[in-house]
Amino acid sequence: MISGGGTGGHIYPAIAIANAWMEKHPDSEILFVGALGKMEMQKVPEAGYQIKGLPVAGLQRSLSLSNLSFPIKLLKSIRMASRIVKEFNPNAVVGVGGYASGPVLFAAQRKKIPTLVQEQNSYAGLTNKILAKKANKICVAYPAMDAFFPADRIAYTGNPVRKDILNLDGKKEMAQAHFGLEAGKKTLLVLGGSLGARTLNQAVLKDMKALNEDGYQVIWQSGKFYFKEMLEKTEASGLKHIHLREFIREMDLAYAAADVIVSRAGALSVSELSLVGKPVIFIPSPNVAEDHQTKNAMAFVNHNAAWILKDDEAVGKLKEKVDELMQDLAIGEALGKKIKSLAKPDAANAIVNELEKLVA
Repeated sequence: MISGGGTGGHIYPAIAIANAWMEKHPDSEILFVGALGKMEMQKVPEAGYQIKGLPVAGLQRSLSLSNLSFPIKLLKSIRMASRIVKEFNPNAVVGVGGYASGPVLFAAQRKKIPTLVQEQNSYAGLTNKILAKKANKICVAYPAMDAFFPADRIAYTGNPVRKDILNLDGKKEMAQAHFGLEAGKKTLLVLGGSLGARTLNQAVLKDMKALNEDGYQVIWQSGKFYFKEMLEKTEASGLKHIHLREFIREMDLAYAAADVIVSRAGALSVSELSLVGKPVIFIPSPNVAEDHQTKNAMAFVNHNAAWILKDDEAVGKLKEKVDELMQDLAIGEALGKKIKSLAKPDAANAIVNELEKLVA
């Protein structure tokens, strides 16, 4: 049983773990448990797995009437999770973070079922810190996580990522054809996540004319919330080298086409970009718990494996940073090699190995 979700950073690693397990144990049965109304309820069935939903929701950090229903939803979710765990009777339960992982792992631990926590970030979330106290194994993506978890139960596995990005060789021409790019032009890839990042969008919007005039072409994922607004503005500009997308499904092609990448610093993005091995400018979101995106980015910046640009400096300074990396090939190549040296390409199988020990 695998529980959690809420964002792609939780869901895609969970699916990667499931796929790696099924490759080795094809006769197994896997059940996902997610939060009703969250994206896992769509993405998990699309990946071919069964999922059940809980009404659990998170506490809002600001004063909100929705917080009044939090304890009711939590208690109901714990009761439902206990019933689901009893009926499915799993050999082990994996929690990947997100609202649903709390009630499910709590129920499994009460029933003495082995549990594994997978922490994607360099700064552990509150739910995982609580659940890890009774978890049999904690799989982490960064070193020095004994600041949050018992050292004797930590496995440094890395974050599982999609298989199609493990090898980008020979995909550049296909990528250029897919996105309508010109061969020979430097390509900037801008990623703000599936929902979008206002700062990144505003930064590209401000600089897109200058980027276009200087001979760059841009693959720009604006995200769902901002796509309509960005589309109207890019179409009005008439700039033919700005290639806007609401969401990019063919991430392997986007990575293959890119010379420089600008991205938020969510756990999944950081792990994927380390495997890609291209020069990266991280612009961490300031709107996340414990500022964990900055901590994720700094884990690479401190090793001279990426650059960082603060969110409040991005609008106005983005092109300057992009120019430096596009024009100084030695710096870009050094960053790409260093970030790739920190990658964990076999993370999903490493987690499966830890699960096998729990159920042996």
